Amino acid sequence: MILQMKNIHLTKEKNRILRGVSINVPEGSFFVLMGPTGCGKTSLLRLAGLLAKPDSGEVHFHGIPVPSKGEALFQTRRRIATMFQTPVMFSGTVWSNVSWGLKIRGISKTEVVRRVEQILDFTGLENFAQRDASTLSGGERRRTALARALVLNPELLILDEPTTSLDPSFKRDLLSRLNEIHSRTGTTFLMATHDFTDALAVGTIGAVMRHGLVTQAGSIDELLFKPENSFMASFTGMRNIFPAEFAGSMARVGEVDVAHAGDRNGHGFLAIPPESIVLALSKKVTSERNRLTGIVKSVERSGINWDVEVEVSDISLTVAVTTGALNELSVTTGSSIYISFKASAVHLF
Repeated sequence: MILQMKNIHLTKEKNRILRGVSINVPEGSFFVLMGPTGCGKTSLLRLAGLLAKPDSGEVHFHGIPVPSKGEALFQTRRRIATMFQTPVMFSGTVWSNVSWGLKIRGISKTEVVRRVEQILDFTGLENFAQRDASTLSGGERRRTALARALVLNPELLILDEPTTSLDPSFKRDLLSRLNEIHSRTGTTFLMATHDFTDALAVGTIGAVMRHGLVTQAGSIDELLFKPENSFMASFTGMRNIFPAEFAGSMARVGEVDVAHAGDRNGHGFLAIPPESIVLALSKKVTSERNRLTGIVKSVERSGINWDVEVEVSDISLTVAVTTGALNELSVTTGSSIYISFKASAVHLF
């Protein structure tokens, strides 16, 4: 592991910010730290970047406890670079901003030129070298800050909410560049975000925080497809989440029986992905174990598709439907509809 943070506690002005957080960041990974605003992500990143110290707990870099002070701490900190959520541009050009860290480290002029030109090309800023940094857009400032961090060849690059407040096109471009740079350099990335779609775009492994604690950690696929609680399911974008009483391969949700592929007893939660539910105007013989009848309560556009809300007994299910399917079914509010979904499509947690 390049970075291990063990049982980290932090209090600020009598507010408990971190309550025993532990994360393990494998070398070469793209680790994404997720969670809603105010959950402690930025505070944890500052500790990871050795810019602050926890009240208690341990930070290990390459398996060795981080020195508490002095030259040893300074040298360890130099192996880590941080790109802040709101990067500050120094007075001058993009070139002078990107080259700043190399110059204060005493790198030769020839090497500075080589590395800055390479990193400007990496980040798509090759035509911005002589631009005044004060004239840059938000997305261009983020890319300049990224170049300024990457040019130092850090072993660990920390990114605090790099896509916040960016236009969709700039966000896609930045995430794409981050993905490409990670693949080409092998640098370990530790990125914080409140948007799970960012993690899906770039992450290989991650953790989700809530109220100063890690709620769940693992591969991005595990976080997405195997949520351990209702908060995780909601955070990763699952809908149709219900409390349920389990009995073997069946679950009772309100007054509705739902078949699933597991074997569980007692109380818990389940989720039925909207895209896994099939609508039909008449009852059909299908392989799906779950076949129910409901009333259409609403039909609303969701991007290029539609969300159809169907009331089944005492619960409401959202069904994702394409425009073509919606036109073919001629679904209208108040009409009776048949729905079906496979037992294997039901997520349990």
